[in-house]
Amino acid sequence: MRRHIVRALCVGAAGAAIVPLALAGTAGAADSPACPRHPATAYVVSSGSVTPIFTATNTAGAAIQLGNAWGAIAITPNGKTVYATSSYSTVTPISTATNTPGTPIKVTDPGLIAITPNGKTAYVVGIGPGTFTPISTATNIAGPTVTFGNFPWDMAITPNGKTVYVLNAGSSTVSPISTATNTAGPPIPVSGFPVSLAITPNSKTVYVLEGVSSTVVPIRTATNTVGKPIKIPNATSEAYTSQTLIAITPNGKTAYVASENAGVVTPISTATNTAGTPIRVGRYPFAMAITPNGKTVVVLNQQSNTVTLISTAANKAVKTIPVGSKPWAVAITPDGKTAYVVSKGGDAVTPIFIATGMAGQPIGVGVAPVSIAIAR
Repeated sequence: MRRHIVRALCVGAAGAAIVPLALAGTAGAADSPACPRHPATAYVVSSGSVTPIFTATNTAGAAIQLGNAWGAIAITPNGKTVYATSSYSTVTPISTATNTPGTPIKVTDPGLIAITPNGKTAYVVGIGPGTFTPISTATNIAGPTVTFGNFPWDMAITPNGKTVYVLNAGSSTVSPISTATNTAGPPIPVSGFPVSLAITPNSKTVYVLEGVSSTVVPIRTATNTVGKPIKIPNATSEAYTSQTLIAITPNGKTAYVASENAGVVTPISTATNTAGTPIRVGRYPFAMAITPNGKTVVVLNQQSNTVTLISTAANKAVKTIPVGSKPWAVAITPDGKTAYVVSKGGDAVTPIFIATGMAGQPIGVGVAPVSIAIAR
């Protein structure tokens, strides 16, 4: 098992870095590749720094130096504060108003981070020891650290804000954590080698990708019980905390699941928990995001250095776009018009214009960028 850094996709109403954004476009002239109109800032974590990208002009601001910030990122729902983790066992708050870092907050081996929908608490999960630490966003003070699980590798917060679900790759379980009490409930066995999870917008179902058997396991959040596994093509035998292998449409009707070894994405009906026809994409689909209107799935193909756009209406790939080396993470603007693709091997971020399927000029950032989130 190789350790990498947590993904970070769009930051929306739920505050976590992996939920789709609400539509927040601006009225006026149509967008163009030279000047897309969405007043948002993307924050990109590289080795030792966080770089802001101004999406209105597709230009990078001055890098915010954090020592060793090669880690995860999340942004509060109000867009005022960025939280970036560090291998120095700290989480650093960054003011988006001034792009200046605050005092680092000491935690245990931070690897994953998500923020509650009400924006009051950031949950930081330690990958190695299996710990979680709540941080008050009002005071930036960490609460007591709680030990649980074994090699936690992914996390998500239910949109209703009641429960944090953490996937434990080392113990083949998922741990539910109550946000009301900050206590972990009994682990939910999912068997095999779980590598990714996602939660439906109605908070009723957690979907877990199990790599060994290439199945998707639904968990009912009302009872924390496991449903019948859903078979998909050859998934993956590796786990990276940067992976986003399950993405769910904003209307909650379809979960799209990437099979890295097979080079396909499979749509699953959440009403019936049945898999549709797999959609051929590029080699080793590694991360995904869905536009806020639910019409397009953006798939990063790591080994072919491309991005595939999938139409959710037709469940077909409609465009393949070359990008930089090792596409690693993706975030989509609140208006859904532009996807920003992080290329870890190219030290750059490439804007993809959804309407045209065209790539803009790559934007240089720091060395080996690994995660991205967008503040409104």
